[in-house]
Amino acid sequence: MVEVIIGIILIIVVLLIIGLILRKRVYDQVDQMEEWKMDIMNRNVTTQLSKVKNLKLSGQTQEKFESWKDSWDVIITVDLPDIEEYLLDAEEAADRFRFNTAKKDIQHVENTLQSIEDNIKTMFEELDHLLDSEKYAKSKMEELVPRISELKKYLLQNRTLYGSAEVVFETELSKANKDLEAIGEEIDEGNYLEAQEQMEAIEKQTNEIEEKIETFPEIYKQCRQTIPKQLNDLAIAMKEMQEDGFKVEIFGFDKEIRQYKQLLKDGMRELENGEFKAISESLTQIEERIEEMFQLMEHETKAKSIVESQLPKTFHKLEELDDNIIKTNAEIELLQKTYYMEKTDLELFLSLEKWLEKLKNQYEQSREAYEEQSVTYGELKEKLETLSEESNKLEDSHQDFDQQVKELRKDELEAKDKIVSLKRQLTESKKKLEKSNIPGVPSFILNALDEATTRCETVLQQLQKQPLDMGKIRHSMEEANKSVTSFTKETNLILDQARLVELVIQYGNRFRRSHPELSKELLEAEQLFREFKYETALEHAVRSVEKIEPNVMRKVEEMEQLYEQYTVNS
Repeated sequence: MVEVIIGIILIIVVLLIIGLILRKRVYDQVDQMEEWKMDIMNRNVTTQLSKVKNLKLSGQTQEKFESWKDSWDVIITVDLPDIEEYLLDAEEAADRFRFNTAKKDIQHVENTLQSIEDNIKTMFEELDHLLDSEKYAKSKMEELVPRISELKKYLLQNRTLYGSAEVVFETELSKANKDLEAIGEEIDEGNYLEAQEQMEAIEKQTNEIEEKIETFPEIYKQCRQTIPKQLNDLAIAMKEMQEDGFKVEIFGFDKEIRQYKQLLKDGMRELENGEFKAISESLTQIEERIEEMFQLMEHETKAKSIVESQLPKTFHKLEELDDNIIKTNAEIELLQKTYYMEKTDLELFLSLEKWLEKLKNQYEQSREAYEEQSVTYGELKEKLETLSEESNKLEDSHQDFDQQVKELRKDELEAKDKIVSLKRQLTESKKKLEKSNIPGVPSFILNALDEATTRCETVLQQLQKQPLDMGKIRHSMEEANKSVTSFTKETNLILDQARLVELVIQYGNRFRRSHPELSKELLEAEQLFREFKYETALEHAVRSVEKIEPNVMRKVEEMEQLYEQYTVNS
């Protein structure tokens, strides 16, 4: 029972402590809100409003001021006292431990204070804007009045540069001046906000007028003098070219010149009204086109000189090509009697003839166009340049083909010289076999000899045929060369092997008495030698003697060198 009572007492104490802590927190928040409220009350809003009150107010400015004053009065007389009541209610609720009610009251106070802060901030911003508007309007008035006066003075002094547009600009400046006077009245009456808006519009308008006054003379001069003179110079140049024999109507410049003159005429009407944006863009395009026309005419003059020089050169070049191709054709007809020509070679020559015919037709078209002046010299120049390039390519192709034709005869002579050389090589190798002391010739050597002889005979037969087929001859020559080379190499090899077998056996004879087994093996090597198996005999003899004399091959080579030296000296 006692424990229960103690537990209840402890719970009450804990709840009491928590309640006191929460109440202390409410008191602290109330103090914060109170400080915030006092800070707002001490703001110098009244002082700031008095700055505006000293100004002469009317219209929108007066309405703004009254609105600010009423807002501040509501804050002081209604909002802040209400806040005080809510703070007292929050403290009273906290004393009774009604913390939710206290929290709601404090939240309401905080929202109200923040709203007041926002209102004051907006009020000060609008107030600053109003004061700035008053300063801006007066400073711009002081700036624009003399500026407009200077522009009017400049117009008067340079009226010849503007033509009838001088009256237009003068009228616009006078209107701007009257608008400034009206704005001055707004300022005097205290309508600063309206005055600022109107002043910004007048400043923009004045800037535009000034820009037009600065830009107008150059455009006016271009439209009235510069470009008409350029068009006139262009027409004179065209007439001079026509007198010199040029067919200038091909260019179609006359129509363009008429269009540009009409455009300038319309542009002058715009300029007289002080408007020039549309014509300004057109003038740049016209000047660029006039420059392009002059360049085309200059190019045409130069092109005529080049065409008159190039036409006869091209004619002579094509004549020369024609003569050369006729000569090549005659050579082909002659060669076909003694040589076989590939179908592809004949087709290539036919394509060269067609190519030449095409170029001759193009030349005739260019010559007719020159005589009839049906195209510009510039176009004709480009055609002749292309024709010249094609002629050079045809000449190169013909030279390559002509050289190929001449190579046929050269290939025949080279083939005859080559087969004579191969026959000589074959005979020399055959004689070496006949003069050698070997007991016989292996069958594969005889087969190689027969094959090489047959290959050479095939080439000789093909060289005697009419017409010669150099393609087949070249192929047969390659086969003959391979066979003769192979026969020569194999012949030299077996002769070397036979000689070495004899030397090794001779060297091994000194050991026969002391080594009976060696004698038997050397007899086997001799038997292989007599059977024409020279490579096997050499391997058997060397292997047998090496058992007694490991360096037998070196000894044999030294003996051979001494023998060769003796032979040379004797």
